[in-house]
Amino acid sequence: MTNFFDMTLKELEDLVESLGIKSYRARQIFKWVYQSDLADFALMANLPKGLRVTLRNMFHFGLPEIRETPTSEDGSIKFMFATSDNRLIESVFMPEDDRSTLCVSTQIGCKMSCAFCVTSKIGFVRDLTAAEIVGQVIAVRNYMGRSRITNIVLMGMGEPLDNIDNVLTAIEILEEPLGLKISHRRLTISTVGLVDRLRLIHPRKVQLAISLNAATDAVRTRLMPINRVYPLGDVLAYVRGLGDMGRIRVTFEYVMLQGVNDSLEDAKQLAGLLAGIKCKINLIPYNASPYTDFKTPRPESVKEFQSYLIDRHFTAIVRASRAGDIGGGCGQLGMRYLEEGHK
Repeated sequence: MTNFFDMTLKELEDLVESLGIKSYRARQIFKWVYQSDLADFALMANLPKGLRVTLRNMFHFGLPEIRETPTSEDGSIKFMFATSDNRLIESVFMPEDDRSTLCVSTQIGCKMSCAFCVTSKIGFVRDLTAAEIVGQVIAVRNYMGRSRITNIVLMGMGEPLDNIDNVLTAIEILEEPLGLKISHRRLTISTVGLVDRLRLIHPRKVQLAISLNAATDAVRTRLMPINRVYPLGDVLAYVRGLGDMGRIRVTFEYVMLQGVNDSLEDAKQLAGLLAGIKCKINLIPYNASPYTDFKTPRPESVKEFQSYLIDRHFTAIVRASRAGDIGGGCGQLGMRYLEEGHK
C-alpha cells in the first residue's frame, strides 16, 4: 500500500485518470488532505463513493511518530520521530519574532563525513522517502498549529542532494498551491555543494545555501572530505554561472571553529574568494558536542570576522545559536543514535 504523502499532484492526477476518472478529482483530494487536514477518503464527501473505496485500498496516510519533544531555553523544540522501521529522525522548530523555521532531515545518517558534524559520526543508514520528509512538516504542523511554520530548511540530518529524487518530490509537494503552499522564497536546501546535483535544481525553485566552511581547499578538505570531489573552484564556478538572479542570492554557510577558520586572515581569504559574487554569508559559531574536538570561537573573533566582511560590502550575518542545550543546534543532530546505538 502506497503512502499518500509520497505522491505529487501530477502523479495523483495520472493515477486517477488511469482509473477512468477525471483528473480534477485529484485536485479535490489534495485540497482535502493538505488544506482541510482530512486523512480519511471515506469522509471526502464530494468524491464518488466507488473512488473513495478504491483509494482507501490503495493508500495509507502514514506519518513519522513523534516520540519526544524536548524544549530549549530559547523556545526551540526538537522533534524526535520514529519511522515505520523504528529508525530515528530529528527535526528542529525554531520560533522567532517574525517567523518560525522548521529544520527538516532528509537522510538517517550521512555519507559526507564532515569532521564537525555529529550526524556524520553515525555513518549512512538510509535515505528518507518523500513521505518521511513531507511527513515531518505535517506532523509538526499538526502538533504546533497550521500557522506556526513559516519557513522550512532542509538541513537537518543528511545531505539533501545525496537523496535528490525524494527531495525533489518532497519540494514539489511542499510548494504545491493545492498542497502545503510553501513559497519557494521560504524553502531552502542546505548542501555541501554537490555540483552535479545542484544543476538539477532550478535556482528559482528553491533557495540555496551552500556550506563553504573554509576559504582554502586545504582547510575545506580537512573539514569536508567531499571537497576532494567538488573543490571550492567548482562550487564557486557553479554559482557564478547562475548569472544575475535579481534579488535572489545564494547563501554561503560558514561554520566557525576556534583556531581552525575563524581568524582575521581567514576573513580576508574568504572576502577574496567571494569577490564579485552577489551572496549572503551566514556565519555559524560552532555548537560544541562530546563527539568532536572542535571548540566554539570566541565572540570577539566572530565579531572581528563579521566586521571585516561587512566593511567589504558583504552581507554577513552571525546566525544565533539555537537549541544547543537540547542537542538541536547546527551540527548536533543525531546524538541519540550515538548515545543509544540505534544504528
